[in-house]
Amino acid sequence: MAKRIIIHVDMDAFFAAIEQRDRPELRGRPVIVGGTPEGRGVVSAASYEAREFGVHSAMPAAQAVRACPRGVFLPVDFGKYRAASEQVMAMLARHADRIEQISIDEAFLDVSDRVSEFPEAEKIARAIRREIRDELRLTASVGVGPNKFLAKLASDHRKPDGLMVIQPEEAEEFLAPLPVSRLWGVGPKTAKRLQEAGLKTIADVAGAPIEELRRLLGAWGQVAYELSRGKDERPVETVREAKSVGAEQTFPDDLYELEDMRAVVAELSGGVAGRLNSEGARARTIGIKVRFGDFRTITRQTTLREPTDRREVVRRTACELLDGVDRGDQGIRLLGVRATGLEHGLGQLSLFDERVQRRGQLEKTLAYIRRRFGPEAVRWARNARE
Repeated sequence: MAKRIIIHVDMDAFFAAIEQRDRPELRGRPVIVGGTPEGRGVVSAASYEAREFGVHSAMPAAQAVRACPRGVFLPVDFGKYRAASEQVMAMLARHADRIEQISIDEAFLDVSDRVSEFPEAEKIARAIRREIRDELRLTASVGVGPNKFLAKLASDHRKPDGLMVIQPEEAEEFLAPLPVSRLWGVGPKTAKRLQEAGLKTIADVAGAPIEELRRLLGAWGQVAYELSRGKDERPVETVREAKSVGAEQTFPDDLYELEDMRAVVAELSGGVAGRLNSEGARARTIGIKVRFGDFRTITRQTTLREPTDRREVVRRTACELLDGVDRGDQGIRLLGVRATGLEHGLGQLSLFDERVQRRGQLEKTLAYIRRRFGPEAVRWARNARE
């Protein structure tokens, strides 16, 4: 297989950093995005100043208030964050032809077609960080490696506002002392299972018989075996046309309370609905993804009677699906919301109802009509609305 050179870009405390950028009085203060000072909801993001108090994403707001009484709580503004994300992704497109955006603030770039050596890739990584700082007044942590796993570990290792390169010959030495929890896909319960078996570091996993790993982890044992040796064959997958829109969040600590889970799903639903609106699409199917503490993952979905891009419909549907999940006494490690069966473009004349006008979509819709059907169709559409 040809040598790959992968860059991982991860924006630092993205939501909170945007708020601090736009409101200078918040710089240096512990900013908490999501939840309320009264202790309702959950935290979506925390600035590094707030993280020093132990505040992190998915933490119940009541717990965040106790940990950081002087924290500044702000509502989530998905529209603003999405706009900044689009600017970041446009910048990344200057440096790579293959880009995989994996969240609103994170992406992989395959630069193998542009450079052949790691020092050249490091120059690209430095340019990316400089452009994000100079043009957006934000910071990003960037990792360079021979695969996704190592590139992401590299960016995590130098957070915040850092850069690290891991070359293939450095991989095993870098990985060896790291705890098993740093392996992709290993959560707290899986890490505990490995530790109880005497496998505390990645070097321990690399030296374990594959049969023992399969016994401990099932099919995941083979993946852990490969990763512990710095091997990861997952390609950077570029999506040209959105066939689905989704958002998900992994939690540092498992969630157990349904109210906390519903609050996360509500915020994820807002992001999904916002993406639908920005892409001029409506979804026929809404689904959720639930990953338990033992890494078991299930999905649930339902098809709507009418396609939608409305936040409330997405939220209500996703929460109903969540309510129907048999969780037993297990904690939840990850939650996701996804909209599929997308319909792009004009749709029906209901696009001209008051809801769309309030969201400022009318001019965007008319622009689409002008491109697709010509100026005469725009006049017809305006007359039909009136």
